[in-house]
Amino acid sequence: MTFRARFRGVTWDHPRGREALRAAAPPDLLAWDVQSLAGFESHPVADLCARYDLVVLDHPHLGAAVEAGCLRPLDELFGAAELASWAEQSIGPSWRSYTLAGRQWALPLDAATQVLAARGDLTGYVPSTWDEVRSLARAEPTALSLAGPHAFLTFASIAVALGEEPAATPDTLVSAETGRAVFDLMTEVDARAPAETRALDPIGLLELMTTTNRLALCPLVYGYVNYSGRVTFGDAPVVAPGGRPGSTLGGTGIAISARARPSAALLDHIRWLMAPRTQREFVPAHAGQPSARAAWHDDDVDAAAHGFYRRTAGTCEQAWVRPRHAGYIAFQAAAAETVRGVLSGDLNPAAGLAQLTDLHRASTREPAR
Repeated sequence: MTFRARFRGVTWDHPRGREALRAAAPPDLLAWDVQSLAGFESHPVADLCARYDLVVLDHPHLGAAVEAGCLRPLDELFGAAELASWAEQSIGPSWRSYTLAGRQWALPLDAATQVLAARGDLTGYVPSTWDEVRSLARAEPTALSLAGPHAFLTFASIAVALGEEPAATPDTLVSAETGRAVFDLMTEVDARAPAETRALDPIGLLELMTTTNRLALCPLVYGYVNYSGRVTFGDAPVVAPGGRPGSTLGGTGIAISARARPSAALLDHIRWLMAPRTQREFVPAHAGQPSARAAWHDDDVDAAAHGFYRRTAGTCEQAWVRPRHAGYIAFQAAAAETVRGVLSGDLNPAAGLAQLTDLHRASTREPAR
């Protein structure tokens, strides 16, 4: 029998992003399309909302989406008690990353942040500090995550490890001292990186690590439980033992477009996706990465994931949340180009930091394009 779904959603094209959603969707209620990881990171949410009822999005898109009026605030559709319950169960800052202007715009289905990924059989141990990363980079093939927006996200995470959260004010990205220290560290590690790695997104880096011996260590890459096993994941590096692991929050949220007229059945399906048992059992069983803290600390879930969750939960709890103003996505893309310019030698660090600061200031003062 052929069903025609009443509602359509769009998610991102990786087993972690699609398998659980598609397996769970009643065929007469909901069908899921996919877009690439690059699209998930950069495609305007307003365009997706014009075509879909449900949109799986990245929280930095919220500012532009809210400005465009293309999302339904979820307090119009769900009760205060259930929203509070979901907020309580979500790991780290996942819930508040989808809160803007006092309203909730998406529900965190998936939690992720940048963590360390190592081939322990090649490195001999899993480093925990940036000094250990530096040492291993001299001996084993090591790469930073630099493609797309990730060059800037790596820059931001190292700044966090050094004790300074970026973009604390509209006029300041990071201090000159922190910015120079970040560039020095990134330049040192990147100088020895295999050339092929500079164009790879996080999925490409982890695929390279699992299928070849050409990459032994990536000190900051978005964690994907799907690659745990041959790759050992650990907390993001710290500057000194006991310090904060520098990491930039990722993950995904499910939002409802303003054009949608969700039925009671669709809202109940979303409730089921967020339910603790679904997060602990169904999502991990279908290649997903849950957002519920209890799932990250469940012995069976963690054992099936080769220790991925317990080894990285601390980083997820302390991850930095990116700005979500309307101009942020364009800033993030331009800032990543600037960071790559410094690493390639086309810009000196002082000029690169000045350019980053100018880009940040402009993004907070101009409407999104």
